[in-house]
Amino acid sequence: MLSSPAPAIRTNSELTLSVTHSPPSAAQTVSAHPVRRGRTATRVSGLAAAVLLLAVVAVLSIAVGAKALPLADIWPGLLDPDADEYTVVHQMRLPRTLLGLLAGAALGVAGAVMQALTRNPLADPGLLGINAGASAAVATGTALVGVAGLDGQVWFALIGAAAVTAAGYVVGGGRGATPARLALAGAALNATLYSYVSAIMLLDAASLERLRFWTVGSLASAELAIVGTVAPFIAAGLLLALAVARPLNALALGDDTARALGARPALIRAAVIAAVTLLCGAATAACGPIVFVGLLVPHLVRALTGPDLRWLLPYCAVLAPVLLLGADVLGRILSRPGELQVGMVTAVLGGPLFLWLVLRGRVGQP
Repeated sequence: MLSSPAPAIRTNSELTLSVTHSPPSAAQTVSAHPVRRGRTATRVSGLAAAVLLLAVVAVLSIAVGAKALPLADIWPGLLDPDADEYTVVHQMRLPRTLLGLLAGAALGVAGAVMQALTRNPLADPGLLGINAGASAAVATGTALVGVAGLDGQVWFALIGAAAVTAAGYVVGGGRGATPARLALAGAALNATLYSYVSAIMLLDAASLERLRFWTVGSLASAELAIVGTVAPFIAAGLLLALAVARPLNALALGDDTARALGARPALIRAAVIAAVTLLCGAATAACGPIVFVGLLVPHLVRALTGPDLRWLLPYCAVLAPVLLLGADVLGRILSRPGELQVGMVTAVLGGPLFLWLVLRGRVGQP
């Protein structure tokens, strides 16, 4: 009599595959949606809290100075031309605050997209030499061409930032760049370009007088005309960076995966370089080189949002101005009736904060 066939024995690998590839149950799908909605609600509420914090810091930036303004006098100073505070607010405090908002957002977003593109946690407009390139170009235009106004300086800064961004990326190895090579290339470019700027300032007394405060990084010379000049460049850079957030997320998975998802790696890299050039060139032309804002803020924000650039960039655009304006307010308080330049304050505060993040183990690949 024929025996019935023995049941097929499934190996562990087959069982694993069947479990792995089995479709999610309806209960699993339903339970995933509240988790996703809860995460989104948390991020939205966090961003709203960040905007509220930025509004508080902006009010402090208008109120604090050599002559402190009571909070009750700020609103008349903004809107009433007959108020005694109107001149102080509109000629000094408001332009300074607006420039801090623009420059902070530019540096924070530039640092975030650079870290994502290069996959280097040390990527920063200052550390990779981009600010130095803009500074060298502005110093050249000031000393050798006679460019004195910001209308001309901003174009020199954009050219210098673009040249150094491309040079650092090529010297660092291009698409095969490693974090170590990019950091070394940025350090070499920084040292060379800042030595060049120092030489120009030492050899030309007129350039020294015009550039000695600007090279530290300052918001003190802000005017509404300066804000109006750099605002279109920074706005264009921010919009371009936000537009490439989703494809840049795909690029973080590798070029082949990005292409499979419909992204174009070469176009994404070109767009990021253009965005960084606009942001860093305009901010440096208006304020001078300011360090640590583009390096520190993305790391702090990433702990809240994760690596998704669709959330990381808006958070950086809000919280980086909080850091920059907060440092500017602190510099005015510590040295009354004078002030410390904001570039000095961010350098003093940024170093210990970044070391703390490193020791806490929060600085890693974006």
